[in-house]
Amino acid sequence: MTAPGEVPRWVDIGLIPLINITAAFLVSGLVILAIGENPIEALTVMLRGAFGYQEGLGYTLYYTTNFIFTGLAVAVAFHAGLFNIGGEGQAYIGGLGVGLVCLAFDGALPFALVLPIAVLGGAAFGGAWAVVPAYLQAYRGSHIVITTIMFNFIASALMVYLLVNVLIQPGQMSPESREFVEDVWLPFMHEMLGWVGIEVTRSPLNASFLFALICCGLVWAFIWRTGWGYAIRATGHNESAAVYAGIDPKRIIVLSMCLSGGLAGLVGLNEIMGVQHRLLLNFTAGYGFTGIAVALMGRNHPVGIVLASLLFGALYQGGAELDFEFATITRDLVLVIQGLVILFSGALAYMFNPIMARWFQRPAPSPEATE
Repeated sequence: MTAPGEVPRWVDIGLIPLINITAAFLVSGLVILAIGENPIEALTVMLRGAFGYQEGLGYTLYYTTNFIFTGLAVAVAFHAGLFNIGGEGQAYIGGLGVGLVCLAFDGALPFALVLPIAVLGGAAFGGAWAVVPAYLQAYRGSHIVITTIMFNFIASALMVYLLVNVLIQPGQMSPESREFVEDVWLPFMHEMLGWVGIEVTRSPLNASFLFALICCGLVWAFIWRTGWGYAIRATGHNESAAVYAGIDPKRIIVLSMCLSGGLAGLVGLNEIMGVQHRLLLNFTAGYGFTGIAVALMGRNHPVGIVLASLLFGALYQGGAELDFEFATITRDLVLVIQGLVILFSGALAYMFNPIMARWFQRPAPSPEATE
């Protein structure tokens, strides 16, 4: 039976996110209508740009890959009762780890050895960047939200210093490293499909998309099928009860944040090893912050995170098409539309819960019926 004030599970994970998305698009349609454009036509262009042709679909899934990694990162921390706002910085430093591995071993080791080292490097650097905020939360009481936000700025400053003064390719002005040897590039999806005789249009989509889906399965198995996952969920639900059960919340906080930072650091596989093929500034492009909305919309479950990531990937790619097709719909307006989706899916994610609770609430049985 549904408790008072609650809604059935299928309403919480399915219907309410759909209502939130619909509300966001309705408000976006009013904004588009206010500037003199047809909202239906704009939505058609956005959907066609995101899914209507092979290159657009490739870009949508390329963006989706980054959102899966950052959404999983937020979800793992959230299950432990932690709100990790530092996914942007952790992804930045994780990309540094991937780039350093490629710079060190390209041309010296085969791809089959460089790839697992790069995965470990990205996860280790991202996880290490989350250790200090985790320690401060667990052992010093510093709030994880404040410390992870601060570490985003520190990560940005560190990357600027390294790329301007240490890792920059000699003889150039742009703050970038040298390009990696092509032997360590992640294969693009059109290349992989070409190996089996399927011809598709070129796009940035690469093998990291498949690895992101594998990570979804691993996170699900870890959180819901292992003792460590049970300890994480128990700590997040009720820390006092977890202590009574013999769980050390301090260790769980550090473990959860390390896993969270490691998942965010895997963004470097897609961006650095898969697309850019060099270390450069600002390759994260806000993916870490959008991952918060992805996790909230996906109810911190890997399946929901994949679907929410696909939505935001479509918004990124479809928004670019809107900017191209309509003179009055600029990039700034596209950001407004994306922001409205984040607003309704994040800050206002539970706005419709009281209404849904009244609609779907079962009446409590009378005392006579109970007897």
